[in-house]
Amino acid sequence: MKPRKQYECTSCRKGPLTKDEVGASKKLLGVDTPELYCINCLAAYLEVTPEDIEEKIQMFKEDGCELFK
Repeated sequence: MKPRKQYECTSCRKGPLTKDEVGASKKLLGVDTPELYCINCLAAYLEVTPEDIEEKIQMFKEDGCELFK
């Protein structure tokens, strides 16, 4: 099995990002976005709370979104 590519946050450079952080960035900013954020930076970028992002991630998982499998 090929190892998953590791990414770091575009803003704070935290890394490696979790698959949920990568999935949330792609889902909320567009699948082709070159900018990937940690939960805290994504929340700040979107002007919401980190808890809002966590709730969205859970919702996307429950809906069966491929970005979170």
